[in-house]
Amino acid sequence: MIKHDIETERDITNLVHQFYAKVRKDDLLAPVFNSIIKENWERHLQIMCNFWSTILLYSKKYLNDPMAKHLSMPLEKKHFDKWLLLFEETIDELFSGSTATDAKNRANNIARIMKSVKQIPL
Repeated sequence: MIKHDIETERDITNLVHQFYAKVRKDDLLAPVFNSIIKENWERHLQIMCNFWSTILLYSKKYLNDPMAKHLSMPLEKKHFDKWLLLFEETIDELFSGSTATDAKNRANNIARIMKSVKQIPL
């Protein structure tokens, strides 16, 4: 199968939904996300689609501060590492190209900043 780059809202939706399907099954991440999101997964997925659309396609659909939403979460280095592993794995399974690479770089930068703010060793 020839992979294409992340180019459309449909690509973003596919990425977000497939990634969070993995998160919801993961022994480490699922308990953290499920305890906060509870039964609001559809709403959360739409928010994440808007976030990544804004970051990667410059759609300006997400206008909130993602940092504030995550500061109270009980996250450790292992959570960030697993999140990044699953995110990059999902991108590599679905896409290839400069925006796909940019998505991985941005996810790593987001994790690095969040770990720094939460004073989690890099």
